[in-house]
Amino acid sequence: MIITYFGREHFKLSVGDLTVAVNPVSKDGKGKVAKYGADITLITTNHPDYSGAEQTEHGEKVPFVVRGPGEYEVKDIFIKGFGTTTKLKEGKVEKEYQNTSYVLTLDGIRITFLGALSHMLEAEHKEVIDETDVLFIPVGSDSFLLNPYDSHKLAVSLEPKLIIPMDYDEQSLPIFLKEAGMEKTDPVEKLTIKRKDIEGKLGEIVLFHEM
Repeated sequence: MIITYFGREHFKLSVGDLTVAVNPVSKDGKGKVAKYGADITLITTNHPDYSGAEQTEHGEKVPFVVRGPGEYEVKDIFIKGFGTTTKLKEGKVEKEYQNTSYVLTLDGIRITFLGALSHMLEAEHKEVIDETDVLFIPVGSDSFLLNPYDSHKLAVSLEPKLIIPMDYDEQSLPIFLKEAGMEKTDPVEKLTIKRKDIEGKLGEIVLFHEM
């Protein structure tokens, strides 16, 4: 699996010819807009910063778009989504949104993508996650997304092999890394991993250069 980061919460996960996009930024959102074809697009939150599914239509590829809680099976990929609520700003207005966190397995690697999560998970949410190899978690600096202290606490409780922080800024990321004791983590351009590469790891943080 190859993981590519475009900023905010926008990631592309590729396994062979299969491409999964998560939270592409829309033209009306704040962040980099990237255009490419995906087979599956996961949208956690109906907010311009996370809901640019149209950006993942390209050429002959028109993705199956998942926008909310439930169980889905697409191209032999089984996806579970569970809902929480979150407050975000759209322009100058504060609104309440549903956020959907997704759990799926790609290339034998179990992935949890928490999306625009604003508070700690309940026990029933953790039961859906069960166990995870790669955790994508927001690290916010405002009053909306999980703050860096709670992000670290939640990440540790889920015991992932790899932790990928997202939606951070220059204030929140250093706090998160300090909490984890990994201040000197160097960012990578892309991450290419196989199941055997992450066996034996626990809580290792991966940072990305934005594409």
